Amino acid sequence: MVRTDQRGLSSSIAAFFDVDNTILPGEASEVRFFRRLWRLGIVGWPEARTSVAWLMRHLPTLSLHPLRERKLYLAGKPSQVIQPLGEEFCRDELCPRVSPVAMRMLDEHRRAGHAIIFVTGSIDFLIAPIADALRADRCFASRLEQRNGLYTGFLVPPLPYGEGKRQLIDRLTHELTLDLSQCYAYGDSPGDLGLLRAVGHPTVVNPIRGMASIARRMNWPLVKW
Repeated sequence: MVRTDQRGLSSSIAAFFDVDNTILPGEASEVRFFRRLWRLGIVGWPEARTSVAWLMRHLPTLSLHPLRERKLYLAGKPSQVIQPLGEEFCRDELCPRVSPVAMRMLDEHRRAGHAIIFVTGSIDFLIAPIADALRADRCFASRLEQRNGLYTGFLVPPLPYGEGKRQLIDRLTHELTLDLSQCYAYGDSPGDLGLLRAVGHPTVVNPIRGMASIARRMNWPLVKW
């Protein structure tokens, strides 16, 4: 979990934003970062084979959700090498891809005095520079487990995806006495359903994996950024 500064947190209304394919349209940030690591030679075929072998052992008996909890391509990699590369990659490659429409929406919420909160399943160091640049008040993101300075390939729970997003929001609601019926949420995929259902003003952005039909069924606004 990334925490930015505390601006706006006196408000009882928050605007919750997913990041991948919402604020940051298109391909997931982690997929883009994996390709950067591949080009640098930091990951390669051994990591790919390990990941594929693990997937084959765990499918189809498990749902896809547990697979998000493993980052095998980073297992054994030193955090002091990977984290700075991730932050540099975010500043150079991800920040310029932020949707102009998303930036305008963020400004609207900020002018209304709403707290700006990012909730993303992406890795924290890939998202922190975006959260800072866009002046998010809080940012909840995935954290990689470490032992002796090396990543284990696991994430530290709760994972900010699916019901994990809702758990984080419930915790924050108690901490800040938010009025969820007056809050806003923006997301693109079924992993955001718990978050979208929690607020009074949900919006589906750049829908994937059946979210367009869900939005129509729920009478939620459906937009492209």
